[in-house]
Amino acid sequence: MSRPLLATIDISALRHNLTVAKRCAPQSKAWAVVKANAYGHGLARGMRGFADADGLALIEIEGAVRLREWGWQKPILLLEGVFELADMQVVAEYGLDIAVHCDDQIRMLEESRPAKPIDVHIKLNTGMNRLGFKPDVIRAVYERLRAIPGIGQIGMMTHFANAEDADNPGMPLAEQVARFSRATEGLAGPRSLSNSAGTLMHPEVQAIADWIRPGIMLYGATPGARSAEQFDLRPAMSLTSRIIGVQHITAGDAVGYGSRFTASGPMTAGVVACGYADGYPRHAPSGTPVLVNGVRTRLLGTVSMDMISVDLTGIPGAGIGSEVTLWGEGLPIDEVANAAGTVGYELMCALAQRVRVVERDDG
Repeated sequence: MSRPLLATIDISALRHNLTVAKRCAPQSKAWAVVKANAYGHGLARGMRGFADADGLALIEIEGAVRLREWGWQKPILLLEGVFELADMQVVAEYGLDIAVHCDDQIRMLEESRPAKPIDVHIKLNTGMNRLGFKPDVIRAVYERLRAIPGIGQIGMMTHFANAEDADNPGMPLAEQVARFSRATEGLAGPRSLSNSAGTLMHPEVQAIADWIRPGIMLYGATPGARSAEQFDLRPAMSLTSRIIGVQHITAGDAVGYGSRFTASGPMTAGVVACGYADGYPRHAPSGTPVLVNGVRTRLLGTVSMDMISVDLTGIPGAGIGSEVTLWGEGLPIDEVANAAGTVGYELMCALAQRVRVVERDDG
């Protein structure tokens, strides 16, 4: 019999969350972001769940090729563009859109002289200071791209540093929007600004955007400010397991590596088939929430490679075989991530290959 640890991917939840994104920006088209194997949910499942998206966006050119081979005919955007000249042949052959964020990428386009038109998206650095051209050179970049034979439509895009914290003094959202608007004024082509937080919380930005680029919200986690449920988002990944061992301990007994949890009185500890080799965060502390038989309880002690311990004290009928929810339906992934000092994105993407995955689709 297989180990009881199981990840369930809800295709209908992916579909629902895309509907929420499109409802937030009804006048905009939507790139559904499926990078990192659709945030750990599976690229093929993402393609199915986001069938109504206007395009798919990702980092990995190999993934883009697979999407085409699986039958995706709408636009596909490479969010970091290409990394070497040979990539340009693949881009042209498979009809991919590419971000352009540096002079080296422009030189690749100039040298490759693509046989088929390639749509490009100029990445503006409006204050996040990762990838992109500074606003004062955008017009020169635009003209340089327009002069290259084989270039199709030229769009413009940027990425928000603090959309979930719009008044952040380090880089206010309004300042990024203003920089983008000034730099692109009068230039023809589609504009793309909003990530999940921008899509959910800043409808005013949509007035100048032709496309949104939702990511984390599509998988049922919150980008911040409010809970996923408050945003009407449904969890697309549930990680469940079962109790495989029970220990009855007394005051002074310690649990797990490093003896980091010590019982203050008599209690029952259950051992769960899940550990950091499965993608559960090793740094999750005692107290991290867990559900056993639908009842909220807590993690005890240090996360091991293959197991964790949880508190079964006071849970009627809890014992070997009891169902455990690590995150998902009934226990938001963000709550687990917050307790572990990380974000839901990391937990999704860290799901290990050895974890069995099943699909659910309620239509």
